[in-house]
Amino acid sequence: MVKLNTRNSDSRRIRAAKQALTSPPDGQLRANRPTSAIMARKLTPSVLGQLVALYEHKVFVQGAIWDIDSFDQWGVELGKVLAQKVAYELSSGAEPPLAHDSSTNALIRRYRASR
Repeated sequence: MVKLNTRNSDSRRIRAAKQALTSPPDGQLRANRPTSAIMARKLTPSVLGQLVALYEHKVFVQGAIWDIDSFDQWGVELGKVLAQKVAYELSSGAEPPLAHDSSTNALIRRYRASR
């Protein structure tokens, strides 16, 4: 039988409730916090590419400041492995067996049907 420590759990809930009461209401930000606003007249391939490059540069600079390799993480490596598998499934001649989540399987089937 597992005994739960309700005393600590209750105190955590009380602290969270107090913090929620003292936090600013939705839609309001505390002053002196940096923000960025990026505007374009039209979303074109060039503008989208610039936004992606800006984001990648921001991630790189943050990683350099914090002394971490922002682009060498387990999620990135897993994404590369999954992307190779999906690329094969998208380009293979015969319908391959799909073992992804239902959303990914549906997207692969839809892409294959449209080509």
